[in-house]
Amino acid sequence: MNVPTAARTAIVIGAGFGGLALAIRLQSAGIPTTLIEARDKPGGRAYVWHDQGHVFDAGPTVVTDPDALRELWALTGQDMARDVTLLPVSPFYRLQWADGKVFDYFNDGAQLEAQIRRFNPDDLEGYRKFHDYAEKVYEEGYLKLGTTPFLKLGQMLNAAPALIKLEAYRSVHSIVARFIKDPHLQQAFSFHTLLVGGNPFSTSAIYALIHALERRGGVWFAKGGTNQLVAGMVALFERLGGQMMLNAKVARIDTDGPRTIGVTLADGRSLSADMVASNGDVMHNYRDLLGHTRRGRTKAMILGKQRWSMSLFVLHFGLSKMPEGLAHHSVLFGPRYKELVNEIFKGPKLADDFSLYLHSPCVTDPSLAPPGMSTHYVLAPVPHLGRADVDWATVGPAYAERILASLEERMIPDLRKNLTVKRIFTPADFSSELAAHHGSAFSVEPILAQSAWFRPQNRDRSIRNFYIVGAGTHPGAGIPGVVGSAKATAQVMLADAALA
Repeated sequence: MNVPTAARTAIVIGAGFGGLALAIRLQSAGIPTTLIEARDKPGGRAYVWHDQGHVFDAGPTVVTDPDALRELWALTGQDMARDVTLLPVSPFYRLQWADGKVFDYFNDGAQLEAQIRRFNPDDLEGYRKFHDYAEKVYEEGYLKLGTTPFLKLGQMLNAAPALIKLEAYRSVHSIVARFIKDPHLQQAFSFHTLLVGGNPFSTSAIYALIHALERRGGVWFAKGGTNQLVAGMVALFERLGGQMMLNAKVARIDTDGPRTIGVTLADGRSLSADMVASNGDVMHNYRDLLGHTRRGRTKAMILGKQRWSMSLFVLHFGLSKMPEGLAHHSVLFGPRYKELVNEIFKGPKLADDFSLYLHSPCVTDPSLAPPGMSTHYVLAPVPHLGRADVDWATVGPAYAERILASLEERMIPDLRKNLTVKRIFTPADFSSELAAHHGSAFSVEPILAQSAWFRPQNRDRSIRNFYIVGAGTHPGAGIPGVVGSAKATAQVMLADAALA
């Protein structure tokens, strides 16, 4: 849909993946768009640091559904390869348990089934049934509904019969356990919800679609780091004529009655636009940026009663050598699974044990570290600040040392001897640097009662030209989710602009 450039203008707050994708879609359609970012670099959670020759990606590192990204370039007849090179990752993940068992999560069906057979031959048929189920929810939940803006309850009611048939009211883990009996394999095929901020024991079974999404589209890594995918999107946006503003913190979204008229920056500057969209944390949008309006205060009160995703403790580190035998993505399960996950989501304190995700990008792309060295980050899911009031300034350094000791014991001998640089990012940093409510890393928790129409919507119900994009709206977190949210939000914005 092309809209005359003289007719409408747009402001998008926040240059994370969702904001970038939305800004590209609007600019591609002929709407002059200004993308405003509070930090000194674009990327949002996909920020980047450089330290002693190491390139540290701060945020998402698992790229799935690359076609959703390629589509952004194709809108104007361009090729993503001009700006971004995607490298395949295999295995997708290496899963390791405290009892020493290892599962390499391959995309190749024969290799994957060989891994399953090693654990329990009787689960092969169950896995095939689970895969068939994942394909069905992928078709219904991702292809049909993933980029559909749920603005009316009727849309949810129309989708309900198919979702009920697929038992979307059940949890991902309960569906996996129906088909697969080995406890290790149950974890292997249910942990994915944690990648989008969901508890496998309460997140809707519709999220089993992640398995089919990965099997269909693969798992990829952007050459040079996730930051290079961000840079490629910025290059595309600016080639299209879009304007990017960095170091520009929005203090408020300005309104005139039931409409937005622009934004006021922290330095006092005012920018006007016909439409305003925000990729910011949804609670921040309403409580802080729209707190001067009745709608902002009311919506913030509602959001305050909702369940929020867990947070993360992230430790970035560099080594003077490249450890042998690592996979690009590794998951190290602790001695507990369900009990630990429930403590992560419910608190009331930081658990004594942990499970870890280790990202070792130099396995795929050695350029992210100086020659012969390596760059890594490891994260532990932890309760958000509203569930466990942890003084991370005090606890953080000791927690980091425990994590390094665990990695050294289980995966990387002599890690601390070869350590060259490290930095930590805690739930407190998610709160202060990203304005994330409770320091949540993934916004509103993706349970069924907080999904689709029940999630904060792509267009606000009361302020009709204010729009939301990113993890806090439909369909949710993860790169495919937030890029999909941009498609859904753009549909609404372009339709509204054409009607104005």
